[in-house]
Amino acid sequence: MRFVDEAVITVKSGNGGRGCVAFRREKFIAFGGPNGGDGGKGGDVIFRVSPSLLTLYDLRLKRRYEARNGQMGLGSQCNGKNAEDQVVEVPQGTLIFELTEEGEHLAADLTDIGQEWVAAKGGRGGKGNMHFKTSTNRAPRFAQPGEPGEEKRLRLELRLLAEVGIIGLPNAGKSTLISAVSAAKPKIANYPFTTLTPNLGVIQGEDGMQLVAADIPGLIEGAHEGQGLGHDFLKHVSRTRLLVHLLSAEETGGDDPFAGFSLVDDELVRFDLELAKRPQLRAVNKVDLLDPERLKKLRQAARDRGLEVRFISAKEGAGLEELVEEMWRLSAALKKEEEQ
Repeated sequence: MRFVDEAVITVKSGNGGRGCVAFRREKFIAFGGPNGGDGGKGGDVIFRVSPSLLTLYDLRLKRRYEARNGQMGLGSQCNGKNAEDQVVEVPQGTLIFELTEEGEHLAADLTDIGQEWVAAKGGRGGKGNMHFKTSTNRAPRFAQPGEPGEEKRLRLELRLLAEVGIIGLPNAGKSTLISAVSAAKPKIANYPFTTLTPNLGVIQGEDGMQLVAADIPGLIEGAHEGQGLGHDFLKHVSRTRLLVHLLSAEETGGDDPFAGFSLVDDELVRFDLELAKRPQLRAVNKVDLLDPERLKKLRQAARDRGLEVRFISAKEGAGLEELVEEMWRLSAALKKEEEQ
C-alpha cells in the first residue's frame, strides 16, 4: 500500500565555509596586505508543496536530507561560493512537527501549492583575514570559521484537503457514492474495509467550480482508540468544512434504526470535539434493497425523532442530485462564513 501519511525524517543544513587567511603577493610589493576572502553560506533545507505528490511515500524511503556546505574563502579577496539549498517536496496538506527532548510542536502547515518553509538555515560563512587588519595588526593570520548548520528531527503528517468528508461505518457505500458523483474510481466491493486508503474525488459544477470530497475508510466502535482503520484516517476529515454521514440500509434493523449514526458521532466526539461539531448531511444509502413499506417506516421514524435524513441509492442514482445540490449549497455558505 503506497498511501503513506506519516514520516519521521532528519534534516541538516550546510555549514558555512571557513574564511581564508591569505596575503597579497606581487612583484615589487614586498609586504602585501591580507586579502583572504569570506567563506560561502551553507545551504538551507527547504520544504516546498508540490502539486504532483499525493502521499509521503518518498520520505519513508529516504529518512535524511542534508544540504551542502559553503565553499571556503579564497585569496585575492575572492569569497567562497554559497551552497545550493536542499529542497524537499511534500504534498499539499502536510503538517510538520519538530521533535525535541521536551516533546513535539507544530512548526509548519503547508496547504498552498508552491508554499515554502525553511526548516533549517544554513550556517553563515566565516570572514576572511582581510576584515581583521588594524593599525596595530597589519598582517592578521587568522580568519573566522564558518557557522555550523542546524540539524532537526521532524515528523511529517499528511491531512487531506477536501471540503467534504464522507464518513460512516464499513460497507456503507462511501466509495460507491464518491464514484457516482465524481470521476474517482475507487475499489468497490460488498464487504467491510474494501477502502484501505482515503480517496479524493472532484465534483464539477456547471459554473466551472469544483468541490473536493474525501471518502474516508470505515469507522467502527473504538476507532478513536485505534480500533479498525479509523484511528489512522480520522485526522483526514479534520480539514473538511462539512461531513456527509452515510448509513447502509442493511444497518437500519432493530429497535433503533439510526444507531449507526450515533456510533460514528460518538467516535468523532472522542477523537476531536471540534470535528464532531462540523455540519453533517445524514443519508441512508442502499434504499434499493428495501421494500416500499420498510422505506416508508424509516422515513416516519426519522420524522418522529426530528432527524433530517436523506434516503439515497448511490448505486442506482436515487436521491443523489438533491444530495449533491445540498453539498454545494452548504459548502458555499460555510466558505462565505469563513471569509467573513
